[in-house]
Amino acid sequence: MRAWERPEIVSVPGESSAPWLHDTKTDSLVLAQPLASARLYVCGITPYDATHIGHANTYLAFDTLQRVWIDAGYRVHYAQNVTDIDDPLLERATATGVHWHDLAKSQVELFRTDMEALGIIPPNDFVAVTEVIDEIAAAVALLQEAGLAYSVQTDDAIGGADGTIAVDLYFDIRAAEASTGWALGDESNLDLDSMLRLFSERGGDPDRAGKRDRLDPLLWRAARFGEPAWESPVGAGRPGWHIECSVIALKELGTDFTVQGGGSDLIFPHHDMSAGHAEALSGHPLAGVYSHTGMVAYQGEKMSKSLGNLVLVSGLRAQGIDPRAIRLALLARHYRTDWEWTDALLEEAVARLSVWSAAFGAAPLSTAESAANGGTPGSAASLVQSLRLALRHDLNTPEALKLVDDAAAGPLDDVSLVHRAIGALLGVTL
Repeated sequence: MRAWERPEIVSVPGESSAPWLHDTKTDSLVLAQPLASARLYVCGITPYDATHIGHANTYLAFDTLQRVWIDAGYRVHYAQNVTDIDDPLLERATATGVHWHDLAKSQVELFRTDMEALGIIPPNDFVAVTEVIDEIAAAVALLQEAGLAYSVQTDDAIGGADGTIAVDLYFDIRAAEASTGWALGDESNLDLDSMLRLFSERGGDPDRAGKRDRLDPLLWRAARFGEPAWESPVGAGRPGWHIECSVIALKELGTDFTVQGGGSDLIFPHHDMSAGHAEALSGHPLAGVYSHTGMVAYQGEKMSKSLGNLVLVSGLRAQGIDPRAIRLALLARHYRTDWEWTDALLEEAVARLSVWSAAFGAAPLSTAESAANGGTPGSAASLVQSLRLALRHDLNTPEALKLVDDAAAGPLDDVSLVHRAIGALLGVTL
């Protein structure tokens, strides 16, 4: 599937290295150092109500990570899925009277437009679930053959023309734990009560009759009347949520890739289960680092589709807000923190953009002109090195913004260098 146009990223003189990044699995900072190339998978949108500020916050965080890697000289291979077939999408399509395929198509296009406006680096592989149904079904069949999947009969499924009974297929957590190095909770570090609560809240079915374990996740949903379905070796139906990312990530990036990213609401069950599926299929860990962004609130509540308290990037752009200001507003909060979007935060970002543009804009002052503004010029090279250090330390964008703010108050010996660095490292073209 087509992504969006890649922003220009200029090279910046000087040297850098791989960043230290918080790893959810170990709850510590680890060196996210690629071997040959940096391989990154970030879970994509379910295409309705795109693109809200929470989405943008996540994709901007991993855009920053890519920029740090690129600045250090690494080649980046980035893959992202689009969950264009899932219960929430079907429910929204029914509620609005729009065909689910048309709803997904329109929202994906809006997402592309928003990401390009924000200057987000696009994935090399932008993959819709509906493009890899055959691969997902084949993976489910492999798990079934290995004894790691089992069937649960359902009364409302559509049986085969030959009289066969349609069944849902579930992942057998205990069997997978016994046959692989993976264990449930490896990535999330949650206790059983927390896992059960989140599993129920986030699309799981702990009370489904016929399951071997309450936390066993759905791999393949048998066809139901009125729902889209695909013929496959495991029967007509459609994929479960977690297996889709396992298959796409393995297909595009292979095993043991550098970073698995997403919002903190995906830690459990999605990333725990995806890792389990992938290890059961490949015999190898899915990723080296599990990195997660914080949740963005609005008007006192977590911003979410279910609550309907969304601030949309497209809505802000329609109001005439410069996308660069939106980007700066997001960069002003550390990617791992939970925070609240406010009008004041956006106003602060608009003012910051104005100050930066005057100090380091497209027609930067010469060294002599800068010095003539008063004082002894500071070292632009030192500023750029400080920016690199801040970003390499767990993507500390608030500190990076403060460094540029301070530099804008006085003359520098090479304003053009700072102009390049702001564009390349922070993604703000002045």
